Amino acid sequence: MCDNHAHSADANRHDLYNRRAVLGGLGSVGVVALAGCSEQQDSGNGTADVPAAVTLTEGDTCEVCGMNIVNHPGPSAEIFYPDHQPSGHENPARFDSTWEAFQYDFERSDRGWERSVMYVTDYSAVEYDLFEFRDTTGISTHPEASAFAPASDVTFVANSEVVGAMGRDLIGFGDEGDAASFRDEYGGELVTADEVTPQLISRLGR
Repeated sequence: MCDNHAHSADANRHDLYNRRAVLGGLGSVGVVALAGCSEQQDSGNGTADVPAAVTLTEGDTCEVCGMNIVNHPGPSAEIFYPDHQPSGHENPARFDSTWEAFQYDFERSDRGWERSVMYVTDYSAVEYDLFEFRDTTGISTHPEASAFAPASDVTFVANSEVVGAMGRDLIGFGDEGDAASFRDEYGGELVTADEVTPQLISRLGR
């Protein structure tokens, strides 16, 4: 299912668009980048500190498929498990697609693991590019910590015509209006993190 097709701006990017062009000149949306500091999450008895997102590097590979994350297009994700070491290493678990992150988390949940937070690329917080990729339209990757937002804070466009490293994906937007505009342009459906199910995940990818 995985390959080693590297994301190359020169070889793969044709008909480059930036976010403002994609959204038809809607203008800049003010977004507070939450990933740079400790997050607050309701623990049932008030709020508790959870780890901040980290910047992904050249050495980071996907927990599911093993591909290098920053050299492939599309949304990426991080999950922190406070009582476990994902795939035998320190937190967070790292992914080159959002749907793989959810798949991994569903499987770990079945084993009794509990995550403290899942971060996903927030395309409302970045100037993203669209380009030709494997005979379809790809979307840029953004490995910096400031590009991530908690999955619970974004609206996903699921199963659109725009693909990431592992095919059709869940593309998150911190601004629901951005998500709706993207859906109107490229198809798919709007879902929240709570609405992502194993059944939905099974429809994504290649």
